[in-house]
Amino acid sequence: MNKPGIPKGTRDFSPVEMAKRNYIFNTIKEVYALYGFQQIETPAMESLQTLMGKYGEEGDKLLFRVLNSGDYMSKLSDEELQERNSLRLSSRICEKGLRYDLTVPFARYVVMHREELQLPFKRYQIQPVWRADRPQKGRYREFYQCDADVVGSDSLLNEVELMQIVDTVFTRLGVRVQIKINNRKILSGIAEVIGEPEKIVDITVAIDKLDKIGLKSVNAELRADGISDEAIEKLQPIIAMSGSNDDKLKTMSDVLAGSEIGMKGVEETRFILDTLKGTLDNEIEFDLTLARGLNYYTGAIFEVKALDYAIGSITGGGRYDNLTGIFGMPGLSGVGISFGADRIYDVLNGLDLYPKEAVNGTRLLFINFGEKETAYCLPVVKACRAAGINTEMYPDKAKMKKQMGYANAKAIPFVVLAGDNEMADNKVTLKNMETGEQKLVTTEELIAIVK
Repeated sequence: MNKPGIPKGTRDFSPVEMAKRNYIFNTIKEVYALYGFQQIETPAMESLQTLMGKYGEEGDKLLFRVLNSGDYMSKLSDEELQERNSLRLSSRICEKGLRYDLTVPFARYVVMHREELQLPFKRYQIQPVWRADRPQKGRYREFYQCDADVVGSDSLLNEVELMQIVDTVFTRLGVRVQIKINNRKILSGIAEVIGEPEKIVDITVAIDKLDKIGLKSVNAELRADGISDEAIEKLQPIIAMSGSNDDKLKTMSDVLAGSEIGMKGVEETRFILDTLKGTLDNEIEFDLTLARGLNYYTGAIFEVKALDYAIGSITGGGRYDNLTGIFGMPGLSGVGISFGADRIYDVLNGLDLYPKEAVNGTRLLFINFGEKETAYCLPVVKACRAAGINTEMYPDKAKMKKQMGYANAKAIPFVVLAGDNEMADNKVTLKNMETGEQKLVTTEELIAIVK
């Protein structure tokens, strides 16, 4: 018999994995709610019209399409079938696709519900997305995104709050992080000052290697990228920039004095960093080499790195100018962040940071000695559950060894035994599975000990 399987790039989550994932999601949800963000959900499927053309040509290829229901072949001509042009065919037989991210559905939601929305609209969304990518280590075809955005407000206090949210979440999870911040306008300003607008990515990539390869090699790499000696000369103060955030911003404003957009980026960054002073448990650093989502972000950009565990960025985001423009409703600015739940999961696993109570399910197991004993135990079971203790009654009258084995396999810390002696005393015996200690107790004492 063939064992069943699951599609490539997808996975099952065991009870232990789910408990850990829920611990992460619940922590993030609680913090979002603390800051006034409200949860929405959108359908797994969107119409292909909504999705196509929003992620570039590459993205369009990675969309999972959903076949129309019913007799979807009937509308096709023989010529179309004989052409075997799969792209054209799929556009005729598929009107829907699985969502590729949470941002485009969010933009569609805002445009559709514009009349009912109270601006600024602060939403969060934690749902799976699908990409027909080549599965490889750490890259799945189905994975969760965990986004929060504020739309309809240009205020930089939104950026400040999102950084405080990031800080609060990682403090609660017990992970030490470094928050990195940059601004798209600063990068545009650099390009303007040195007259090399299309080279901005090459420049940030080269500067990023400063620690590894040294100044001389960075300059050589810039030269190899076709950047003029004059431009490289102008970049020197920036490449070698060091000191506090304030020092770095001072250097930036000297270099960008001639660029209006560059100066605006410096001002925005300074406001965010000044407002955050003294409010964060984790450090925040102005990092010029941060250049995520350049064709998408228009203002502040953020990234978060774990300090005690080697892994890529675990949270990122930024300010974008025109979320809803893709649906013909221009001028709605927003700023958002996305927590990388899968990577955070790996970090908490690697650093062993899951609290026991978050992962362990059942706290208390009642051993089944037979019908009479079970009838005696059931009111006690009910009282324990009413007190908020996760409690199980073993369903079958099995050998004691088997029932104890079940408790061990599920890491249940307490077991209750009740036979003739206990029933005569109107009590139960409570066994601590870790220490092996046993005690005759009343229902009230039992609840007090286990809680």
